[in-house]
Amino acid sequence: MHCEARHSERWVSARQLLMGRGNNSHYSDFLSSLLFEMSMILSASVIRVRDGLPLSASTDYEQSTGMQECRKYFKMLSRKLAQLPDRCTLKTGHYNINFISSLGVSYMMLCTENYPNVLAFSFLDELQKEFITTYNMMKTNTAVRPYCFIEFDNFIQRTKQRYNNPRSLSTKINLSDMQMEIKLRPPYQISMYELGSANGVTSAFSVDCKGAGKISSAHQRLEPATLSGIVGFILSLLCGALNLIRGFHAIESLLQSDGDDFNYIIAFFLGTAACLYQCYLLVYYTGWRNVKSFLTFGLICLCNMYLYELRNLWQLFFHVTVGAFVTLQIWLRQAQGKAPDYDV
Repeated sequence: MHCEARHSERWVSARQLLMGRGNNSHYSDFLSSLLFEMSMILSASVIRVRDGLPLSASTDYEQSTGMQECRKYFKMLSRKLAQLPDRCTLKTGHYNINFISSLGVSYMMLCTENYPNVLAFSFLDELQKEFITTYNMMKTNTAVRPYCFIEFDNFIQRTKQRYNNPRSLSTKINLSDMQMEIKLRPPYQISMYELGSANGVTSAFSVDCKGAGKISSAHQRLEPATLSGIVGFILSLLCGALNLIRGFHAIESLLQSDGDDFNYIIAFFLGTAACLYQCYLLVYYTGWRNVKSFLTFGLICLCNMYLYELRNLWQLFFHVTVGAFVTLQIWLRQAQGKAPDYDV
């Protein structure tokens, strides 16, 4: 409230100066300075995309009611970064939240609603370049503590001061490239309906943007694949291929009337389908994923029990063990998007 009152007083003073002094260049410059001062960057954060972990943030923003509300939006956006395009804007009344994402890290800032869009994204671009130069991907990917790069706040503060001061800014950056980029590829405008409510009850989140298609909560991204997950994927494909080959051999034997049971053919092809479906569950997110993986493993066990007469113990052990191993990897590789409730 006090901040808004100060802004209103400055608007009145600026108008009086303009009316009283006409086109005097000195007072025109003073007026421009006042108008720019009323539009400013308030805070900025650096957040890891895959889990919403805050890596760094500015620490000097105001504690007004509107700012506290925007902090809630910061936390909500950090949980959904993996589902959003790489350049977005959220309008929240008197404030705008802008962010860009690159190489698994998102750079988010809060500014007043009348702060120029091109300056906002130029500011974020500077943060991105400096952060990438200062910290390597290994450090950001393995970070476990929130705000473990809090020393980056020094650069955030210096850059924020420049962008809030038009005299020091105009001589140090060239906005033409950013202006053209934003014109050709404008930031995606996030609606409050897409974001959900601030009390933790979120709506069915669906984003439809140019060139990005629809990204729904039913197709979330999974956590990065581990080495054991990749090994499990390859072994499951191998088991599926072995079942497929044996199935075709069983068909040939049946056609030659060698006495092979037709049910063996069904068991081989069901085993192939189960192995391939395990690969699908390992790569893609789907509803009831853990239950489906358990049922698929049960089908693999049943098929191998029926094929007991056609396989030795080592073959049975291999197929069942691979099925169990892949099921475990499916359970371990969970969906992204559920971030701890960090105080961003």
